[in-house]
Amino acid sequence: MWTCARCGRTFANTNQSHTCRPLGNLDDHFAGKDATVRETFDRIVEIVRGLGPVEILPEQTRIALHTRMSFAAFTPRRHWLDGHVVLAERLSSPRFTRIEVYSPRNILHAFRLHTPAEVDPEVADWLTRAYSVGRQEHLR
Repeated sequence: MWTCARCGRTFANTNQSHTCRPLGNLDDHFAGKDATVRETFDRIVEIVRGLGPVEILPEQTRIALHTRMSFAAFTPRRHWLDGHVVLAERLSSPRFTRIEVYSPRNILHAFRLHTPAEVDPEVADWLTRAYSVGRQEHLR
């Protein structure tokens, strides 16, 4: 792991290209949002922390979840939470709002959640798969 001396973020590769900015305050992302938006995010974090160590990175426009690499990101909106996971394979679900293929084992799956109840076993499976990608286990 390499740590940027300027912003303190960790990366899997030395001198990895990134937007070098100090991290923000997590609570600021939820100011003016429905309480269910924060509750939904907290449920996601609870599931991911059950998988192992994770860094929560409140960036300027999103909140990234990071191990060796960022594997999920979330943008709180007033009434919902937009998010995506990075998976090593393409999954099919009517809940995905878009899928973007960046490479054969780097596929973004975007979705929207409104309540903590929507963080169900299907979403937990996405998070589990994405956490593995974040740890780069799919490359071993």
